Amino acid sequence: MNPRYQQSWKSQTKHMVVLRVLLWLCITILSIAGPCLFLDFISRYSMTTRHWFLFIIYIPLNAVLVFGFAQALFGFYLVMTQSEMRQISQSIYLSLSKTEQKHLNLSSKTALLFPVYNEDTSRFYAGVETTYRALKKSGHLDAFDIFILSDSTNPNRWIAEEEHWLSLIQKLDAEEKIYYRHRFKNLNQKSGNISDFCRRWGSNYDHMICFDADSLMTTETLLSLVLMMEKNPQVGIIQTSPRIFQGETLFARLQQFANRIHGEISSAGLNLWQQSGGNYWGHNGIIRMAPFIKYCTLPALPGNSPLGGRVLSHDFVEAALIHKQGYEIWLAHDLEGSYEECPPTLLDFASRDRRWCQGNLQHIWIALFGEIPFANRTHMINGILAYLSAPLWLLFLLMSTLLTYSFYVSNLSLLSQPSKLAIMPESIMLHGLIILSLSFVYLFGPKLFTIIRLLIDPAFAIRFGGFLKASISVLIEVVFFSLLAPLLMLFHSAFVLGTLIGQKVQWNTQNRDSQSHTSLTSALAAHGGQTLVGLFWAILAGIINPFLFFWASPIFLSWLFAPLLSIITSHHGLGLWFKKQDLLLTPEEVKPCKEIKLLEKILSKREKIETPIPELVPHQGLIRVALDPYVNALHYGFLRPRSKQQPLTQKRFEHLVKDLILKGPDSLSSEDRWHLLNDSRSVENLHNTLWKTNSSKLCPWWSLAISRFRLSYS
Repeated sequence: MNPRYQQSWKSQTKHMVVLRVLLWLCITILSIAGPCLFLDFISRYSMTTRHWFLFIIYIPLNAVLVFGFAQALFGFYLVMTQSEMRQISQSIYLSLSKTEQKHLNLSSKTALLFPVYNEDTSRFYAGVETTYRALKKSGHLDAFDIFILSDSTNPNRWIAEEEHWLSLIQKLDAEEKIYYRHRFKNLNQKSGNISDFCRRWGSNYDHMICFDADSLMTTETLLSLVLMMEKNPQVGIIQTSPRIFQGETLFARLQQFANRIHGEISSAGLNLWQQSGGNYWGHNGIIRMAPFIKYCTLPALPGNSPLGGRVLSHDFVEAALIHKQGYEIWLAHDLEGSYEECPPTLLDFASRDRRWCQGNLQHIWIALFGEIPFANRTHMINGILAYLSAPLWLLFLLMSTLLTYSFYVSNLSLLSQPSKLAIMPESIMLHGLIILSLSFVYLFGPKLFTIIRLLIDPAFAIRFGGFLKASISVLIEVVFFSLLAPLLMLFHSAFVLGTLIGQKVQWNTQNRDSQSHTSLTSALAAHGGQTLVGLFWAILAGIINPFLFFWASPIFLSWLFAPLLSIITSHHGLGLWFKKQDLLLTPEEVKPCKEIKLLEKILSKREKIETPIPELVPHQGLIRVALDPYVNALHYGFLRPRSKQQPLTQKRFEHLVKDLILKGPDSLSSEDRWHLLNDSRSVENLHNTLWKTNSSKLCPWWSLAISRFRLSYS
């Protein structure tokens, strides 16, 4: 640990404890005060079963808002006072002089893991190349090895990955530094992919850092993480706080800006209450290999999927398991240089949330019944409530509307009782406005903290384009997310309901293409039901009372115009327009780091792929393996040799190869084609037979493929 940091940590321990106590005290008081005020408000009418039901729903909704507000409030204090106790990392590598950085000797070996699952191959390998080049330039490449761990099930992506790997190691002369492995069966998906690495090669390394397909980390960040692990053997995981970057659509830019400008305050508050009991987010963090292998075998949950069976969101559980054994988990939130991308559209974002929803709801078993530390239990409960609060909010709105409706159709006069709290006004309308105002404070207070910070800290404001532009951007972000929040509420409510009734989620590849905006057809298909809900609610509110219509209008207007909002925010051109106006800017756009510049340079040099013939598109990988001797030899080298094969199996494969050549790939099932591409003998047999067979005996599809292949090499 940095001696200066160690000293300041000890001197501020008392201060830190006091702040943590105050934080939890604040959360407790506000979590109790809100429901008390609300109960007093609704009890001024005659209390019925429906009123009690409304009160019960209000308690967790208020608690979620209070927790986020209190975390931001104390994070704001820490950021504005520049308290060193919030700086858990102190950017150890950057604190060294240039000479010390150059002659730095790392005593450990770290594996950099790049899991890939049917991703855009060029973009994925651009991230790998950027990391390698930056590490080599720093002079510390020897302390790292890079592993590309493929779980791709699309043959086109799989074969492209192999070709890109060979091209990359030849270009970089990195045969013994960048390794590629493809799994035949992607058992347990990403967690199984990492587990497979740990079984095969984990014992050779002290630490591992897992990347996402779209993530990037600077050399300074990687070296700082390794140094912190070397200096602090009691630490099992150090999680960075990834900043969103490379957003181009309006939706992605809104997410990127919000993450960047509000994230530092939120992360500082998060770090205050969790301290050494942090969490793991699945990527952009360093893990101590030995305890991870020893203690982090994932448990099987009771029952069947979706709520039982295999753990889907493995990262929270792994953090709990390693922390349970006495290892600390840190959040290096003040460490710059950790990045990830965001889904480009609202529909892509919702699709990802569908997976996360099931994964978080599975944690109910562990959060309620698991023997885990308090901090990890709190993390899991927060994750669960992040999704359960959506149907609770929807139910709260529905119950409020029905109660209002039942009152107005009764034709009774409004007779309210006096408040039982002396501090509350006599007017019941004013009483309700006070409760509503508190909710607005909890919701928008963190945004106000950011505006104050922009005003007080000119250096911070400059990083976002200056005070005026940054403040306007915050207002734009607040308006858009206020409109999008009711849409996400309906999405999350549907996800929770689907999970509870047994709908399983498919863990598909995330769309990362910023050029593919949401079409009108897709928007209507996804949001049509939401529009109908909005229309019904607007009519009902208008019939009941104009006042109710006015207060509910922000919500049902969002639902009414859901397709339009989804289409508008998905556009690449609109996002770039905001960027040209210096709005929604982030520090990475104002002053990008050298790794981001290098990544953009590599991506700009991507070769334009000639548009293939439509009939051949679905089987490009198969064509490359079957016809190109170079690719065939490469692919063959990755496969497990079959020295012995059962006669029936061998006959079956020979029959499949024959059918493939004479009838074309569509005559085989996708499973049969997959098995052929995974069988070394069949791969060799297919290539040799195709080039030896008279063209007149080949099916038309192969004749077309061969002519196209010859043309590309002519």
